[in-house]
Amino acid sequence: MLVADENHDPREAAMTTTTHVAVVGAGPGGLTLAAALQRGGVTVTVLERDDGPHSRDQGGTLDMKKGSGQDALAAAGLLDAFLWHCRPEGQDQRVLDRDGTVLAEEITAPDDMANPEIDRGVLRSLLLDALEPGTVRWGTTVREIRRDGDRHVLETGGGSVTADLVVGADGAWSVVRPLLSAARPEYSGVTFVELRISCVDTAHPAVSALVGRGGMFSAADAKGLVAQRQGDGSVRVYAGFRDALDWPVAAGLSLTGARFDDAVAVRAELRRRFDGWAPALTAMIDACDDAVYCRPLYALPVPHTWPSTPGVTLVGDAAHVMSPFSGEGANSAMLDGAELAGEILAGPDVATAVLRYERTMFPRATVNALGAAEGLDGFFSADGSAHAARRREEMIAEHSRRNAAAQCT
Repeated sequence: MLVADENHDPREAAMTTTTHVAVVGAGPGGLTLAAALQRGGVTVTVLERDDGPHSRDQGGTLDMKKGSGQDALAAAGLLDAFLWHCRPEGQDQRVLDRDGTVLAEEITAPDDMANPEIDRGVLRSLLLDALEPGTVRWGTTVREIRRDGDRHVLETGGGSVTADLVVGADGAWSVVRPLLSAARPEYSGVTFVELRISCVDTAHPAVSALVGRGGMFSAADAKGLVAQRQGDGSVRVYAGFRDALDWPVAAGLSLTGARFDDAVAVRAELRRRFDGWAPALTAMIDACDDAVYCRPLYALPVPHTWPSTPGVTLVGDAAHVMSPFSGEGANSAMLDGAELAGEILAGPDVATAVLRYERTMFPRATVNALGAAEGLDGFFSADGSAHAARRREEMIAEHSRRNAAAQCT
């Protein structure tokens, strides 16, 4: 159940019993859940291991889709704020072959709000601002979760939290998931190297023109380049390829955490891997800043389900981490959070609410994860750009269908 009208007061349908929900993880899904629950008068505590909202980079830009992410924002009372901050022009897309030939291009109309972009950091700020002060306990690592009668106790090392419901919103390596499932994410065989190009308009105008206002894709021979314009005008580039998980060791590259220690050596390795590609494309590698990151892609087995368990459930990547090639990761996580909140507010009890939520989420997540796996395999194939162009045409057709349906309602 999802209440997508941000003018609706969900407290009118709130459960009559006092419920305390502990959300582990302050990502988009967990924060959407917390905001929607607080609108309905439910007590929420969010436990986040980050030291603060700006302690680490939140990543690139996201498209928020009608029917999922935007509906979730409405349930949290944030759709108007999102529409103020989003970038419709970020929906522009361009697909190029490895020789620089444009295979497909879409220029977005100024009033097209089907999938507008927003930077992850901006989205997180919107969600955090919607919460009551003190809701998020920063710098808190959950070390143990144990059952205590009808409730669960979360031990954090700095104290404990007792809750009627524990929701794992803590990503691919969730500490909550083992309470429900023995499944672990598996390496997809594809790694991205994440690059950033600052001052792109002035320092690298050719790269700026290539990327345009939105995104650019190019793929062939089981490797690809993806570039995305950010809200601050910079560009993030993801150079992806199929290789073993330990490829940095074989290439003589060292890392501190996810960050490569020697950006010059990484650029040289990427130039080797993309040798023979159009100079306009490889120029993005040469133009990048010195902060370069290794991003291997993982996914949970599909389908990933579990027997409904009193007092515990999962949302987002904790439940269904998948590759980014469905475009549904953050949208799906936020929809999970909003739908779980809606079920809790509808009552009559937490166990029933969780069961209803999981019965809706499981099939949706399976479809999205299968689509993500198909998209990954197609992009990192011999003719990845042609595959991307076909998928883009399919998305444009679906986009038109949704717009037509919206105009009829």
